[in-house]
Amino acid sequence: MKDEAGFWDLVEAAWAPLGVDVDRARRELAHRTPAPGEDPYDNPPFTVVDAALKGFLSNLGSLSEGLSADELTDLDRVVEARLHDIDRADVHAVTDGSDDGFLYARGFIVALGRDFYAAVAEDPKKAVPDAECERMCYFFAHLHHERYGTFPDTGSGISRESGSNPVGWSS
Repeated sequence: MKDEAGFWDLVEAAWAPLGVDVDRARRELAHRTPAPGEDPYDNPPFTVVDAALKGFLSNLGSLSEGLSADELTDLDRVVEARLHDIDRADVHAVTDGSDDGFLYARGFIVALGRDFYAAVAEDPKKAVPDAECERMCYFFAHLHHERYGTFPDTGSGISRESGSNPVGWSS
């Protein structure tokens, strides 16, 4: 599971059992044109996805049960890199939030899958204000800790923490 494609396949497999309505809502979020001042809680695609996040995370945990320490580290490395890449001022301008809140907003972007992630990376206006998925930010690191007693060392030299991507915050 060293490659990013394997990570995204795992994410999609965790969403799949949640049904066509949830899948449709995730696609709608990725392809919508957000209205200025949009309230995500008045947005049916968001509310459907938000309600399904707990099931998604449960499925992701189940799908990860047999993974080795190295495989969990590889997955954590992908999450870390994806969070780092969208640690940008233009994404923060849409999602807002404190340092932790912005990290959790980026966790939501990653959790929704490759299509939503790519849509937001290309056009940050597609991000959903106030949407969060805190558990996704360290999901595989926590699984590694629970199963093997240590947190993984990704060896990447980057950080997933907010404001740590100098390219994303350059003026």
